[in-house]
Amino acid sequence: MVNSSTIKSWITRTAALAPGLIAASFISLLADCLRTLPYLSVVSPMMLAMLIGLTLNNVVGQSALLRDGILFSQRRLLRIAIVLLGLQLTFAEISRLGTTGLAILVAGLASTFVFTVHVARLLGVEEKLAKLIAAGTCVCGASAVVAANAVLRGKEEDVTYAVASVTIFGTVAMLLFPLLPQLLHLNAREFGLWTGSSVHEVAQVVAASFQHGQIAGEMGTIAKLSRVMMLAPLVLAMGLLSRGRDQAGTETPRRAPAAPWFVFGFVAATCINSIVTIPVGLKSNLIWLTTFLLTAALAAMGMHTDLSKLRSRGFRPALLGSLASLFIGVFSVACIKLLY
Repeated sequence: MVNSSTIKSWITRTAALAPGLIAASFISLLADCLRTLPYLSVVSPMMLAMLIGLTLNNVVGQSALLRDGILFSQRRLLRIAIVLLGLQLTFAEISRLGTTGLAILVAGLASTFVFTVHVARLLGVEEKLAKLIAAGTCVCGASAVVAANAVLRGKEEDVTYAVASVTIFGTVAMLLFPLLPQLLHLNAREFGLWTGSSVHEVAQVVAASFQHGQIAGEMGTIAKLSRVMMLAPLVLAMGLLSRGRDQAGTETPRRAPAAPWFVFGFVAATCINSIVTIPVGLKSNLIWLTTFLLTAALAAMGMHTDLSKLRSRGFRPALLGSLASLFIGVFSVACIKLLY
């Protein structure tokens, strides 16, 4: 039986979280509404929410009343959203890419991550920030950045910078790619695979690939969601490497989790979606909920970010993000032309 002290503790905790949760949720809904305006429909709601939160924090300031709920939003809500991402993918869809298509995705992910981290050293970009940019570029944009940070434990300013970087260059790719299939002599399937293997956000891939027809759009979406699936092994690998360094005493003494629970939840959700047929209406609502939670998490992250610290990162991380985006685009199209 639940005693009165437990109930009182739960009420106190809920009251502490509520203001920040409400604020993050409101910004998430506002960002979704703003996307209906001209010129904003191509911008990710996650990016809009983060910018709104960032503006509020640096112009108005953050009330202590919001702090607990904001921290809860950018941590717990984020992990729940990543688990729900798994419900947008099935193993049957992945198999439609074929062995060669999957190999191109894996090669693009691995080579882009290694390239980004090595170039970061030449540019003098901090390692954690570089890895966040690398994860966002090679997997799935903002979602991958915040998932990777669960094991890297970087600063909020690093996450914000990385999200802004991959969002901007992903948007550039979304606008540029539809102009190039004829120049590069890509058919519909090849163009779809190229967008899915190179452009950062799911929405950006859909917007770019469907401009070349239904076949290209479906291929791009499947390729992109397959890249999302690779988020799980990437985060696990980053966690294992972080733990190894912690144990060796070469970095922070905090122990980074080698196997965060949300990664296994993501894989489990994909398995469920592969076995059980989820009703169309329910699945549509779950997709909306996933986007809403991710957007709320990034709104909270913006509300917890100091813009002066963000400016101190300078131009070099942005240059790194542009080079990483260029690399994955060129590498992927070269593999498609040679192998697919």
